[in-house]
Amino acid sequence: MDYKGILVMEGKIILKEVRNFNPQHIFECGQCFRWNRVDEEVDTRYRGVIFGKVVEVSVEGKDVVLENVSLEDFEGHVRDYLDLNRDYSAVKDKLKEDLLLKEAMDFGYGIRVLNQEPFETLISFILSANNGIPRIKDGVRRISLNYGKEIQYDGETYYAFPTPEELSMASESDLRALGVGFRAKYIYDTTKKIRRAEELRGAKTTRSLSEEETDDLKYDLKAITTMNHDLCHSELQNYTGVGPKVADCVMLFSMKKQEAFPVDVWVRKAMVHFYGAKGSSLTTIRNFGQSQFGDLSGFAQQYLFYHARENKIKIEQSKP
Repeated sequence: MDYKGILVMEGKIILKEVRNFNPQHIFECGQCFRWNRVDEEVDTRYRGVIFGKVVEVSVEGKDVVLENVSLEDFEGHVRDYLDLNRDYSAVKDKLKEDLLLKEAMDFGYGIRVLNQEPFETLISFILSANNGIPRIKDGVRRISLNYGKEIQYDGETYYAFPTPEELSMASESDLRALGVGFRAKYIYDTTKKIRRAEELRGAKTTRSLSEEETDDLKYDLKAITTMNHDLCHSELQNYTGVGPKVADCVMLFSMKKQEAFPVDVWVRKAMVHFYGAKGSSLTTIRNFGQSQFGDLSGFAQQYLFYHARENKIKIEQSKP
């Protein structure tokens, strides 16, 4: 673990002497879309909605403060969500054997890979197709506002991300009206398939399923989460609007598949810049990344992505 102790206070938890934790690095490295700075001028205090609850995260000296979090919340899901059971110094010690990666790790020293809710993560990254982070965040916000449960906190109203059952109430045209564009069809179709699989999972305990119903169970997101890396990657791509990159993101950010290596334009630039991968296809870069970093590929990917995007690395800067 990367903290030395827990101080439980009314309405909050204080983690003492925390290492490898920077809220800006964690919440602005492209892995999540429900977190915002409480004050735009302060980059160490963020507020987000996770598992149906508003949580504030801030840094005070060497400590991390988690507000609106009880000990039950912390042990139930917040600790795991923030990946606080992991020793990131050990991760870095292993990855720093690759000297080319050290620059990116030093820059994004406070990154932690979050363990988010799979359905929210899947829909969020379907929204990411040909989209920038501000628009993805706005799409997630609109979906939550219209279909999620209302949450009151600090005199303000927030909304949880809807469950498959809640979001299945939306038609394709309803979703399109939220401004998500062509992605409305993908979200609608994927949600319907997941909801149908949930219903069938329950039904199969009381009756035999037809051949068609059995086939529909391949969309059971809960079952897909438990699959090995290769099968999980393949099965996620059965959902409409999910390709290799989105599947890797869902696996890494919500299914604890740390060997996943999502490749987008920024990761490609980083791989060209650090490893001379100019001209390589996204698939080739993905395979190279997994070969290079093994079961820590996902951590390496986050360091590379954040470094490349924040420093606006350009392809022409690639090394021979």
